[in-house]
Amino acid sequence: MILVFGLAGLIWWGGRLMGFDRNLRVLLLGLLFVAVLTIQLTLPDGAPLRQATGGTPGLWLILAGFAALVALYSAALKRLRTRADAADTVAATAETSDGPFGEVELDRYARHIVLREVGGLGQKRLKAAKVLVIGAGGLGAPALQYLAAAGIGTIGVIDDDTVENANLQRQVIHRDQDIGLPKVFSAQAAMEAQNPFVTIRPYHRRLTEELAPDLFGEYDLILDGTDNFATRYLVNRTAVTQQKPLISGALTQWEGQISVFDPAHGGPCYQCIFPEAPAEGLAPSCAEAGVIGPLPGVVGAMMAVEAVKQITGAGELLRSQMLIYDGLYGETRRIALKSRANCPVCGQTDNKPAPTGEN
Repeated sequence: MILVFGLAGLIWWGGRLMGFDRNLRVLLLGLLFVAVLTIQLTLPDGAPLRQATGGTPGLWLILAGFAALVALYSAALKRLRTRADAADTVAATAETSDGPFGEVELDRYARHIVLREVGGLGQKRLKAAKVLVIGAGGLGAPALQYLAAAGIGTIGVIDDDTVENANLQRQVIHRDQDIGLPKVFSAQAAMEAQNPFVTIRPYHRRLTEELAPDLFGEYDLILDGTDNFATRYLVNRTAVTQQKPLISGALTQWEGQISVFDPAHGGPCYQCIFPEAPAEGLAPSCAEAGVIGPLPGVVGAMMAVEAVKQITGAGELLRSQMLIYDGLYGETRRIALKSRANCPVCGQTDNKPAPTGEN
């Protein structure tokens, strides 16, 4: 056996010194093994050559089995390393490519992408969308958080208010340390911390007649979470003029309501339903009437859901409908809404059917 091992060593390391490649040396070792095994199987017991090469084929068969196991293990390990390297290469390419999503984003939005109604195309639409939220208070806070988490590409938020201690009972996007900061900048910090893949545009100012047209023109969809009728009427007029869908929410005490106003695609506008602001005292503010803390979260999250549906084309929108949620008794109900022919805002708007594939 010493002779055989000596020949094997000469083939392997001597061949390496002579420049033989690995495959050729393995082939030569295989031929040596076949020759030795042939000697053991053909020559009679006691033959000098058979004794010099081990005397029995059993030892060589055991050695061959062990060598085969080592070879299989090495091949499997090499394959795993190759797959790991390939996965790393794909991930690195995805992060630096011009494609719509990197590997981290694909993992982040995986629960959206597996939804039949959203899928990869829907997530691309979310990333390409531009949504403006009016107000960073009770309704704006949860809506902004979920829009950012959902991967809306560009989110604008306009509010001229600052964070106060009394806000923190329900406006969960702000923290105690944000008291005194403009709400739009506090909200921006929270959204960017939550999702660095979205772009936030804060506007620390009051929405005015002069500002609204140009601002709305930069966005595809408007969410109104304001708490006064003057601003709501301004938002509605501008959205109707520019044919932008408007998702509107409101709340008081234990009850909230939400609807989608989009007369350009059928249905009424906000002023069709609320032609005039109520008399003073009939619609008290949250500061006057109170509001249960989680209620804005419920209605604000519903607004974000309607926004995602509007952008992706999933499901049925709350267009021509108002959803009313009663938190005190855990009840919801829907009421049908109709346009008014004499509405001063949308009465002359053509109520065209929605294009195929859009809500």
